[in-house]
Amino acid sequence: MNGSVPDTTPQLIADETWLIPNLAPAGDGLYLPVNAMVIRGEEPVIVDTGAPIHREQWLEQVFSLVEPEDVRWIFLSHDDGDHTGGLLDALEMCPNATFVTNFFSVERLALEKPALPLERMQWIEPGGSFDVGDRTLHLFRPPIFDGPTTRGIYDSKTAAMWAVDSFACLLPGAVLDVHDLDRDFVDEMIPAMNSAVSPWHAWLDADVYRRHLDDIEGLGVLTVATAHGPVLTGDAIHRAFEHARNMAGKPIIPTAGQELLDELIAGLAEAPAA
Repeated sequence: MNGSVPDTTPQLIADETWLIPNLAPAGDGLYLPVNAMVIRGEEPVIVDTGAPIHREQWLEQVFSLVEPEDVRWIFLSHDDGDHTGGLLDALEMCPNATFVTNFFSVERLALEKPALPLERMQWIEPGGSFDVGDRTLHLFRPPIFDGPTTRGIYDSKTAAMWAVDSFACLLPGAVLDVHDLDRDFVDEMIPAMNSAVSPWHAWLDADVYRRHLDDIEGLGVLTVATAHGPVLTGDAIHRAFEHARNMAGKPIIPTAGQELLDELIAGLAEAPAA
């Protein structure tokens, strides 16, 4: 245990494909997953680099699976801070790695990071792909996203997908498989989290959005890993996509507001001094 946060370890979710899970407290005994991924194939790939609060754990987890000098690719799904916590470390420690991102991510990162090595980059847009030796990784725009730079990847060898911020779900602990969670809990949590991440769903054309999701699910995905939810397999994949489809044109689900803030402040005032 790290304080009150359950410990997590890398989990094999497909052939040579590992989830790098970490948790952040979310109140009421729940935790927000903050995941990344490693594909340990012929040319090892780091997929996202975790959050700054998990930097040390993330580095330990990733490099327990692969030696830094063996890493050939670092894929950054987008420039949000909870995906870039170990980026500079990974670039420094993995001198043989090509950094896969896109123009707009680099422009946005330039506002907060030191200059990134342009000579080590490939900028790839949705619909593009890159060959990592024993498999090809295909880029797509995920069903749910909170930033314009976001790209997911689909591994055509294993039918595993990194869906980035889609299908987020708070967890009651280090429960990484969706089938170990109460189904009603998941069916309530995923729409609420999807709406919080991507409130633009309220203005979507349902038919256009459905075609986009049909194209993604139609890839034949067998495993879905995300940055902020459990691993999806089996019928849970279709249910998650259906939750997203059903959001088109629906009202935004409200998140916590001033009432919760007042409760938190009151709790701090009542807490004994350290």
